[in-house]
Amino acid sequence: MIETLLVGSGAAIGAMLRFALNNYFEPQTKRLPRATFFINLSGSLLLGIFFGVHLSDPVYLFLGTGIMGGYTTFSTYNFELFVLWKHDRPMFYRYLFGSYGLGLLLSFVGIVIGSKI
Repeated sequence: MIETLLVGSGAAIGAMLRFALNNYFEPQTKRLPRATFFINLSGSLLLGIFFGVHLSDPVYLFLGTGIMGGYTTFSTYNFELFVLWKHDRPMFYRYLFGSYGLGLLLSFVGIVIGSKI
């Protein structure tokens, strides 16, 4: 039961952070979805740090699974890819490979940073 509360409360915080950042960035056009790009990449870095620090299970459930799970957004990312596929194929490929490539790189950097903390 406590694990569910940790994940759920963290997810609520992460979703509110994502909502605030989405509102901070200008409304999206059919160009690079900057808010989702930033959110998913910063989430990759933070999750890597959380993993590298070797947090206790309850803390990782709250920060990693909860907050980062609510903060990053795979469904929005896929929808934005679909829109770019229809309207701007070169941007589609930049967003696709930039998100995955940089996301993996930042996850690795986060793990290295976290293991040194």
